[in-house]
Amino acid sequence: MKIKIENLSVEKGHKTSAYIPVPQTDLSLPVTIINGEKVGKTVLITSGIHNAEYTGIQTAIELAAELQPDEVNGCLILIHPVNISGFENRTMSAVAEDGKNLNRLFPGNANGTMGDKIAHFIVTAFLSQTDYYIDLHAGDGFETLTPYVYYVGAAAAAVVEQSKAMAEKINVPYMVKSFTATGGAYNYAGSCGIPGILIERGGEARWSKAEIHLYKADVKNVLRSLKVLNGAVNQSAQKPVDVVDVIYETARVTGCWYPNQKPGEFVKKGATLGVIKDYFGNVLAISEAEYDGVVLYQVSSLCVIENDILITYGKVAV
Repeated sequence: MKIKIENLSVEKGHKTSAYIPVPQTDLSLPVTIINGEKVGKTVLITSGIHNAEYTGIQTAIELAAELQPDEVNGCLILIHPVNISGFENRTMSAVAEDGKNLNRLFPGNANGTMGDKIAHFIVTAFLSQTDYYIDLHAGDGFETLTPYVYYVGAAAAAVVEQSKAMAEKINVPYMVKSFTATGGAYNYAGSCGIPGILIERGGEARWSKAEIHLYKADVKNVLRSLKVLNGAVNQSAQKPVDVVDVIYETARVTGCWYPNQKPGEFVKKGATLGVIKDYFGNVLAISEAEYDGVVLYQVSSLCVIENDILITYGKVAV
């Protein structure tokens, strides 16, 4: 079956990479479509929705280059990256033209600002043809994390079940069920009946060959489980454990942040997670754990900004 997205049309058994223009803008997104020789599902893989999360972007670039139609059952659509203007202006998570966080804008608006238009385009041109969705992320340029994966939770029971099954194929210690239905790309996709996951691996605006190797293995393992790639699913990888009651703590003041632990470490209720000080070393705020849990990610820069995410942790399900 031929796959067509705007100006890009790809016949069965062929692969094409090209820029696809976002309607009513001067932006074009780098897209690779691998239309397999055999029948199967269509999987959308996005990267760079947060444009400084480089491990996801490099993973998508390499997968787009390496995978071929004779390996694929169905179709793979890769965008690498989505927030290209943010990438080229090095804006961390923001769309360059409007300063918005793209992963808070879905389903978007064709008549909105640049970020709204990009989100709307992803929904109407890509998600409309998608059976499964994999969104590649990392910690932002000022964040460090332990590898983990989110899966769709605000959707029909069958969609949640399929999303969790996808998450269980990722070689990370933890997974989080997301109860949000809009804003995030994969969240909105789930509300439309599309099973999906968001993988977190890497951060701090860096990437390494070792991280990309693990990231590609994650994606391929999910694709094998969906029968889009041939081969046995790797069952030897660790099966992620659910983290629940996740707290996304924000900074109460702007200042200098001094964390007491690293992502992946366990904390006890009442423990000091870190302190925010002023420029003279005076303590402005103390972050304390509300319960026993594991740290998923935190700000790793000295600077923290009032009302921005400071640290995220949750209870490990038993």
